[in-house]
Amino acid sequence: MVIRISSGATNEQIERVCKQIEAMGNVHVHKIIGENYTVLGIVGDTSSLDIQEVESLDYVEKVTRIQEPFKKANRMFKEQDSIIEVGNTTVGGELFSVMAGPCSVESEEQILEVARRVKAAGANILRGGAFKPRTSPYSFQGLEAEGLELLKLAKKETGLPIVSELMSPALIEKFVEDVDMIQVGARNMANFDLLKELGKTNTPILLKRGMSATIEEFLMSAEYIMAGGNQNVILCERGIRTFETFTRNTLDLSVVPVLKKLSHLPVIIDPSHATGKWWLVEPLAKAAMAVGADGLMIEVHNDPANAKCDGPQSLKPEKFDDLMASLKGMAGIFGKKL
Repeated sequence: MVIRISSGATNEQIERVCKQIEAMGNVHVHKIIGENYTVLGIVGDTSSLDIQEVESLDYVEKVTRIQEPFKKANRMFKEQDSIIEVGNTTVGGELFSVMAGPCSVESEEQILEVARRVKAAGANILRGGAFKPRTSPYSFQGLEAEGLELLKLAKKETGLPIVSELMSPALIEKFVEDVDMIQVGARNMANFDLLKELGKTNTPILLKRGMSATIEEFLMSAEYIMAGGNQNVILCERGIRTFETFTRNTLDLSVVPVLKKLSHLPVIIDPSHATGKWWLVEPLAKAAMAVGADGLMIEVHNDPANAKCDGPQSLKPEKFDDLMASLKGMAGIFGKKL
């Protein structure tokens, strides 16, 4: 349930309305104060609330029931687009964010070189895997804690905030301390114990869509984090599993306008994992901007042929330079800036 409060209501009057609503049933009131009006999001068993009784309260302008199971992620709950602070930059709004870097941190020399190059090209966030979930237990699993230390070195030199993937709830405290944004990979989108624990933090969460997840299931995973108290969630489409085998996954670009209609959360696209082929990254990155995405996550490696992970889908720094130049040329058309 969403309640719009009259624009002239004072803070004291709004608090009085909140207490009256909570006294009507087993619900919690979440306030969102906008520039022109205040909205109250009602979370809990709203079936016990009588809409006419709520509408009769002083300073209540409009009451709307939310039919979808996701509440805090719902566009009705918050009409303005969310802008998430990540270190010294933001994701959402006018800025088109580009998170770039290697799939896996392999050495100090590698991550520093890539970090310098992606920053020079215009990326505003450095991505890099320290703990790597792999299909095969015999594949490179990442440098783990050492990888996080190398990412911190790259951040110190370039000033770029860092995002890296977390798999275990046991490492949340370390990640909160070491990175600016925590990535939840596609395989862990439905790891509800992990999502609940991340909800207890204030660190921005980059939530990737599961390979077979519906849009509602995707938003419900975001809701798990937000229900715990952490409202700093960014949604990432990285391709879904279909019958097609030419690409690694099938990039669902239609998810961007759909999510924008249903939710206020920022939406980014990962064309690298979606396609598995470096030469498809540029056209799909441009398409992502065209359909309204808030940014991109792109894999960049200085030596893809010898990469320990996902070399075929990684751009060389020179190709990334070209892509960023093209995106800068397009940005003004779509009301964005890099």
